[in-house]
Amino acid sequence: MAVRKRGWLSKLIWPVTHYLVTNFTITLWYIFFKVFNRTTIIGKENVPHEANTLLLSNHQTMIDSFPVGLFAFYPACLLRAFLLPWNPAAEENFYRNWFLAWLADNWKCIPIKKGRKDVGAIFRMAEKLRLGPMTIFPEGTRSRDGSIGRARGGAGLLIMETHPTVIPVCIEGINEVLPIGAMLPRMFKRVYVYYGQPMDLSEFYGRDKSKRVAVEIMNCVMEQIRHMKAELDELKADKEI
Repeated sequence: MAVRKRGWLSKLIWPVTHYLVTNFTITLWYIFFKVFNRTTIIGKENVPHEANTLLLSNHQTMIDSFPVGLFAFYPACLLRAFLLPWNPAAEENFYRNWFLAWLADNWKCIPIKKGRKDVGAIFRMAEKLRLGPMTIFPEGTRSRDGSIGRARGGAGLLIMETHPTVIPVCIEGINEVLPIGAMLPRMFKRVYVYYGQPMDLSEFYGRDKSKRVAVEIMNCVMEQIRHMKAELDELKADKEI
């Protein structure tokens, strides 16, 4: 399904519908993760509440963007709507029909075509990132076993373009909430969301904006996320969290 542009009426009322739909949705998810599952949040204080903040997380399920963005900015986003993160999303998954497309639009999704067909994606993402926070899953696909894979270079190009505050994020346990193939999320699971310290990637900013440099940037980010996962595993083994 091709993504339809908003008409004049949709553009006019979008700030209202987006605020209502998103805050209603994330409040339900907050209750789900905090009441019906045991969710531990670490490092929330590391996330600045400002535009041009980029959350880069490992990827386990179709609902990862909710806890990653939710626990970084809720409840502040109830009064400061710009804090609700932008979310680059696969067009083939989130724009399959008009209703899902309407929801995705109000959830501040940015439709991205699969593969290398969408050459303007980085520029659209850069435009939105300058307006508010953004969540990206650099692996580009969900992990089937909970391990952290290699990142694609797209987020690295975005970093070179916008020089954002980069926050590495490690999520654990959410693959038990919504395993690949499951239709409905499960309850009474343990979930962990770990926000790391902002990363200094300024050493890359003076270099050429190439795929090679973008991959180097993302290798640094993914290595930090793997280190955070090891820290989480150690804390869980010692029963400190």
